[in-house]
Amino acid sequence: MPTGQVNNRLKLEIDMNNNFGYARPLMTLILCATSLSSIAQMNQPVSTHVLSQPLSRVDAVDIALRQNSAILQAKADLKANYGVSIQTRSIVLPKVTASGNYNAQDAGSVEQIPIPMNAIQLPNQNWQSQIRVQQSIYEGGRVTSALRAVKLTREAAELNYETVVADTLLNVRVAYDDVLLGAQQIEVQEASVKLLTQELGDTRRRFDAGTLPRFNVLRAEVERANAQPRLIRARNAYRVAKNNLSNLLGWNLPKTVWEDIPLRLSDVLAADPCEISLPVAIGRAMQNRTELSALNKARSLRREDIVNARAGYKPSAQIFAGYGWRSPGFENDLARDLNGWQAGAQVSWNLFDGAFTRGKVMEAEARYEKARLDLDDAGRRIELEVRTSYSDFIQSKEVLESQKKVQEQAEEALRLAEVRMDAGTGTQLDVLGAQTSLTEARTTQVQALRDYSVARARLERAMGETLHIERISNTEIH
Repeated sequence: MPTGQVNNRLKLEIDMNNNFGYARPLMTLILCATSLSSIAQMNQPVSTHVLSQPLSRVDAVDIALRQNSAILQAKADLKANYGVSIQTRSIVLPKVTASGNYNAQDAGSVEQIPIPMNAIQLPNQNWQSQIRVQQSIYEGGRVTSALRAVKLTREAAELNYETVVADTLLNVRVAYDDVLLGAQQIEVQEASVKLLTQELGDTRRRFDAGTLPRFNVLRAEVERANAQPRLIRARNAYRVAKNNLSNLLGWNLPKTVWEDIPLRLSDVLAADPCEISLPVAIGRAMQNRTELSALNKARSLRREDIVNARAGYKPSAQIFAGYGWRSPGFENDLARDLNGWQAGAQVSWNLFDGAFTRGKVMEAEARYEKARLDLDDAGRRIELEVRTSYSDFIQSKEVLESQKKVQEQAEEALRLAEVRMDAGTGTQLDVLGAQTSLTEARTTQVQALRDYSVARARLERAMGETLHIERISNTEIH
């Protein structure tokens, strides 16, 4: 891909030769939120023109970042968690309220104040209104805990978002490789059918010339017929793989597209060399996996829940100030008002709440202990995932190494078998066996390339170093 094109799109750079390198935090993705036009575009069927354009891995990842439903849902969850953090912070900020009321009652039900020589009739209508500012100054530790919880909630939400993005991009990479595998398998099986068809034609000509028996023709026909189902299955696997990739890219296929999606990929299956040891891989995973970081934030949040629960044992204090208006208390003139400032402080303390606070503390402490256990268990599961992924990677690497010259050897073996057959020193069985071996070698080679690419991607994901991501242009930052 030209350098200019790379600089204008999403960069995927993995330094595998330097122990995979330290991945740039996926936090950049959070700043690269999808524009409203991109979301609206996702709801429209993708045009056949777009489908006919060559699609690279970089293009696939870029489209998934903008349109994949799992990423968009995670982005909505991220915004929801930001709303939760704003709610948590509200205890720290002052509250401003405005209130008012009007009251009227039957004049006969209003009490009169008796005084010498006369009586005062209290008004049967009154009103009042006020604006009041109230600020908590002590909540038993809830205020400072809320500030810490706001930060923890945001960070945990961002880490969970990054986890969804990393998992989705891994799925896209695997699906892309599956499409490449499907295309290669079709080529392999078509080549096999072509070879067997040529062999059948040659056998029929020799039969017609009287140099071979009918048995050889039947055997060649059977071999070609046996190759047809493999080609049919390869074509079906290719169709299914393209459907899966299109779904991950968030494409709504046009109604005119039926069985086979006209999707073309520009990249090829390749095996770039890389070296890494298992201890390094485990160390990177423990350092980089967002799941562990998110669970650590969750544990810290559960600790803040304990602080909030214990605050029930302590008093709370607020100060307030405001301005109020009201109707006179001894006149029926509603147009006249009394107004003025008011300020004060209030303190409340639950001396006994029926053990409600004690129960909340017990619940919070139990949830904190559970969060700690979840973190420990996640660490073990991630280590197991790294070990498994590393083992699969080593296996795919060794299989790929073992297949380096097999295809060349199989092609040479087929050539020699055909030469011997033509010279009369070989048999048809030798040729058919060599053709079968060549097809198997080609199939194994293609599958080994795909398995190597997928195993490498899964190992990178297990290490938490899936991608170095840099958004250069065409991005709206919210």
